[in-house]
Amino acid sequence: MTIETATLAGGCFWCTEAVYNDVIGVQKVESGYIGGKVPDPTYKQVCGGDTGHAEAIRVTFDGDQISYGELLDIFFATHDPTTLNRQGNDVGTQYRSAVFPHDEAQEAEARAAIDRNAGGWPNPIVTTIEPLATWYPAEDYHQEYWNGDGQRNPYCLSVIPPKLQKLRKSFAARSKAQTAAA
Repeated sequence: MTIETATLAGGCFWCTEAVYNDVIGVQKVESGYIGGKVPDPTYKQVCGGDTGHAEAIRVTFDGDQISYGELLDIFFATHDPTTLNRQGNDVGTQYRSAVFPHDEAQEAEARAAIDRNAGGWPNPIVTTIEPLATWYPAEDYHQEYWNGDGQRNPYCLSVIPPKLQKLRKSFAARSKAQTAAA
């Protein structure tokens, strides 16, 4: 088992967390904040858009089961990487599409993934590759949100199921739910 970490921002962390919790090889997904200038930011501060942080997820995964490149392909397929500082109705730099590589190899793979996935979108990918910065875990009530309150939240009910459908259709062999149903 080769334990690795990926840090990704694809808009609402509730949405990206739900996707990666369904990926084979993913050990843990933690929602949090990264890339800003305010120490120990709160959800309210980050949502205000003034801290510079992105809502992000930190994915702990088994590199023997799934590669970093495959995680990035899922990332580019399950959110819109062509809208600057926006995912659906969520607008602001806190909802930007960004990859925070943990080393030079991840940075090179992130660049390759952007190139590899660019042809699947009608507009250019605007996902940024940003330096790894201090990670701040989100408040406890944000963790595992889809598996708890999220399934009663109208926003989540409209946004998360289509993302899970994309995962389960395009990456069926990588989906825990899809392989369990087979």
